[in-house]
Amino acid sequence: MAKERKQINLSEELTRPFIQNERQAKLFHEASVLADRFHTRAAEIDEEGRFPFENFRELKNSSYVSLTVPKKYGGEEISLYEFVLLQERIAQGDASTALCIGWHLGVLYDLRERQTWESAQFERICREVVQNKVLINRLATEIATGSPTRGGKPQTIAVKKNGKWIITGRKSFASMAVALDYSLVTATIEESGEVGSFLVDHRLKGVSVEENWDMLGMRGTRSDDLILDQVELPEDALVELDQLDNPNSKTSRAWLLHIPACYLGVAIAARNYAVSFAAEYQPNSLQSPIKDVPEVQRKIGEMDLELLKARNVLYSVARRWDTEPDKREGMAGELAAAKHIAVNSANVVVDLAMRIVGARSLQKSNPLQRFYRDVRTGIHNPPMDDAVISLLAKQALKNFN
Repeated sequence: MAKERKQINLSEELTRPFIQNERQAKLFHEASVLADRFHTRAAEIDEEGRFPFENFRELKNSSYVSLTVPKKYGGEEISLYEFVLLQERIAQGDASTALCIGWHLGVLYDLRERQTWESAQFERICREVVQNKVLINRLATEIATGSPTRGGKPQTIAVKKNGKWIITGRKSFASMAVALDYSLVTATIEESGEVGSFLVDHRLKGVSVEENWDMLGMRGTRSDDLILDQVELPEDALVELDQLDNPNSKTSRAWLLHIPACYLGVAIAARNYAVSFAAEYQPNSLQSPIKDVPEVQRKIGEMDLELLKARNVLYSVARRWDTEPDKREGMAGELAAAKHIAVNSANVVVDLAMRIVGARSLQKSNPLQRFYRDVRTGIHNPPMDDAVISLLAKQALKNFN
């Protein structure tokens, strides 16, 4: 318990420079209380590969699920910077929980910022989140198309019939599928060939989950397949047309910064474990703990250098998004680069932590092996590394075409 307490204190010390005011300090403290409890269950959730329902009960009871909802609808209306700050802390407790609640909060944040829905529709879903604690996610990935950011057209089909929409298809990587109340499902409209996003109530007939999630990392996200079998939706269920998931869209997807925030949280947890281990572990061949060994100190310094670099990029980009709204349209490269830098740095940090701890980091009882499996998942979350590099190159060369 004392060792865990030291690791929690290390988390607070690392984040203190990024907390800008009393509101953020209060929000961070509340997230820390949740994260510390999630930490006690993380190993069990990972080993059993089950969804962390008990964590989500606490997120709902604390109103964490409504943090990105506008204040006029009963939410906290947190900024992108605050979103990143809190998600990073939650991930230090349990990465699967953090990534899942990040999708939910991110969807609401994005809808709040872009204002593409009819106001009455958005208000209704927001009030459901605040009052009934419902969960929502955007489901766009399909096996045949790969990542939606690559521009593949959904094989999920929407047909207009007698004033209603009939949706049929399958969505993969549907994070928290077993716990969702609503999803925004992308589908190709049969008549026009356009791609639309449809608001699907999971209580409807024809909506089911095929529990086939069997991954090494982020096991608790239960990103199973969502099946839609002739699901009948009202006409106003079509809420968007070909916007968010179009790779040529000019809309910068700032809400996706919850992804790198999550993986940096995993890296911080790994770093803290390794530092605590180094301060306490003393083999009988040494006169003091291994923290005094120059090579161990070098690795600790390298971990902190990676975190310093990645976190300053991530937080500065989030702050610019919040404070310079007139420049948002041109920030796609920065947003993508922040994810690339953060996730790759997070992988480096976890690797270094394991090198400090040594072979015992591979023991099933050791959290580092879980951190390693979880942090690798970030490489496959959007945007992918090659897409980021390509985007930056195209921006650099745009004036030479």
